[in-house]
Amino acid sequence: MRRHGYHPNALIEVLHTVQESFGFLDEDSLRFVAAALSVPLSRVYGVATFYHFFNLKPQGKHSCVVCMGTACYIKGSGSIVERIEKEYGIKPGETTPDNQFSLLSARCLGSCGLAPAAVLDGDVAGKLEPEQVIERIREWTK
Repeated sequence: MRRHGYHPNALIEVLHTVQESFGFLDEDSLRFVAAALSVPLSRVYGVATFYHFFNLKPQGKHSCVVCMGTACYIKGSGSIVERIEKEYGIKPGETTPDNQFSLLSARCLGSCGLAPAAVLDGDVAGKLEPEQVIERIREWTK
């Protein structure tokens, strides 16, 4: 915050730094950022929940972010999420009990030409089938 002069317009950069430091954004961190930048807590929370990059809970060692945008949903991203839910017993926003894997969803990844798309441990993958995603997750959770 000091680097950005405690300017309210630095909110996203500050949240990135907090998450890099602690791994996620907890309520205390959000309150601290709001007070330090003189920004309403509702605005800080709104930014933290709007962008899929930010996490409000500790994340697993590996992550899968499934795009739920219109193009991806029409092409089958819903069935990818359903398959993961069935296989691992978690819903978007949750982490497996062993903290190995987190399932997340995004409003849009901006990769509509690759629909259905997902970000698997930071790598964008497209034209996915549910079983392809499950195979990748199995590699992580061996």
